[in-house]
Amino acid sequence: MDRPAFPLIALTAATLLTAGLAAAPAGQAAARAATADVNVAKNAGFESGLSNWACSAGSGATVSSPAHGGAAALKATPGGQDNARCSQTVTVKPGATYTLSAWVQGGYAYLGASGTGTTDVSTWTPDSSGWKQLTTSFKAGAATTSVTVYTHGWYGQSAYYADDVSVFGPDGAGGTDPEPGIPATPAGLTVGATTSSSVALSWSGVSGATGYNVYRGGTKVQSVTGTSATVSGLAADTAYDFQITATSSAGESPKSASVSGRTAPGGGDPGPGPAVPKHALTGYWQNFNNGATVQKLRDVQAQYDIIAVSFADSTATPGQIVFNLDPAVGYASVAGFKADIAAKKAAGKSVIISVGGEKGNVTINSDASATAFANSAYALMQEYGFNGVDIDLEHGINSAYLTKALRQLSARAGSGLVLTMAPQTIDMQSTGSEYFKTALAVKDILTVVNMQYYNSGSMLGCDGKVYAQGSVDFLTALACIQLEGGLAPSQVGIGVPASTRGAGSGYVAPSLVNNALDCLTRGTNCGSFKPARTYPGLRGAMTWSTNWDATAGNAWSNAVGPHVHNLP
Repeated sequence: MDRPAFPLIALTAATLLTAGLAAAPAGQAAARAATADVNVAKNAGFESGLSNWACSAGSGATVSSPAHGGAAALKATPGGQDNARCSQTVTVKPGATYTLSAWVQGGYAYLGASGTGTTDVSTWTPDSSGWKQLTTSFKAGAATTSVTVYTHGWYGQSAYYADDVSVFGPDGAGGTDPEPGIPATPAGLTVGATTSSSVALSWSGVSGATGYNVYRGGTKVQSVTGTSATVSGLAADTAYDFQITATSSAGESPKSASVSGRTAPGGGDPGPGPAVPKHALTGYWQNFNNGATVQKLRDVQAQYDIIAVSFADSTATPGQIVFNLDPAVGYASVAGFKADIAAKKAAGKSVIISVGGEKGNVTINSDASATAFANSAYALMQEYGFNGVDIDLEHGINSAYLTKALRQLSARAGSGLVLTMAPQTIDMQSTGSEYFKTALAVKDILTVVNMQYYNSGSMLGCDGKVYAQGSVDFLTALACIQLEGGLAPSQVGIGVPASTRGAGSGYVAPSLVNNALDCLTRGTNCGSFKPARTYPGLRGAMTWSTNWDATAGNAWSNAVGPHVHNLP
């Protein structure tokens, strides 16, 4: 079904209304200024999260940047069938006139009022890279005591930001926001995972807080915006006392009750492992037997630089993951599996835990589930020695909360975290998709996105043309979308099946994979599509799976691996 055209009439009406107000007689303006007008909107600057606001389809969240004023702003992300409408019902004085305004940025941003009892109003602006103020005005009906004010974006368009909403006019007996108070003292401070040099902390959030300070031995050592932190740079096998305070524009709360945490003895920390090479080959290792060659980790082919252990399992707690070693892969004990991880790391490989897959799913759609994911993923890294995580969620994601989860995990794991993603082809067709938004939101900590160029059918390339799956053009024209959509070349890899049995469709001969790598990095061996420029920093390629590769006599890794490692 076609989408309705953008409501240009609303803009024209708002413009005329604004012009009419500008022409009001001076006497009327003076009389209006003389009344005790207030802003009847509550939490108008989103400093208290989404309190007093309701956003459709879970589309709204508060962010610390960009903010027009104060320390927070609204970020609302439209979906294909949702326009990210965030609204508040304000108390008004019957018959009174109110000026409605808000500062907006990004996306298509709308501001309006409904249920006025007279003429409902709205105004809007197309996408903008900086803050822009929207303003309109409405008159409450003779019997109207409440009006709904709202912002929204447009279906399938990029997120918009809003801040400092004002509904300025006579107090309708609902009052206005009081001056912000100092937030309450945080509760629930607990010690999580520890290493020989760090202690992870978490605590309960405080209403109205915009940040938190972490104290060690009475001295502030860290400031964070979330409800968790990892204090690093500590001595091994040593006890430390920690406290937390909450902060806002009004000041800092008293310190929380103290908790004690002891670092692990020296030598027990698995460490971050080796750095991922400039050009890397990624392979998924199957923790199950589906007819492909069964491997222990020690058997994984030497060409693979990143080995993604597939897969973690979800629990009854939203966001939480665990790992269950399948007896079918032949280990006599978990200790043998851990020893193989350590050996691969000693050989310069990165071993990560993959989350999701075709049949698996982990739900991360709230602050609690984001924290549960980060805590449990970090615990697995500590227990098994994993270097990081791979996000292979194929049943839909919430970019806002997945981003929070990955940020929290990064804070615990540090700069050595290896973070990869394996979205399906459809997930990376547009920068407005949840997967693409997540990748861009964590770009500073992201290692590589190995999109699955299979099981998809024909797709659009970056030139707007349709390309058939399984061709060089399909690989290069779709990679171009990511390369020109904001990801660095080092964050883009080509993901393909290792054999015709590795996926339902989309197998590409290793020679064609190498041609696509040459086309993207050198501008040679292209098909009908040739990128406007080359990307010599391209990370490399990925395959499902090392097991199917072994089943086919290692033909894929023997051909593609050396080619990747010899890229410019």
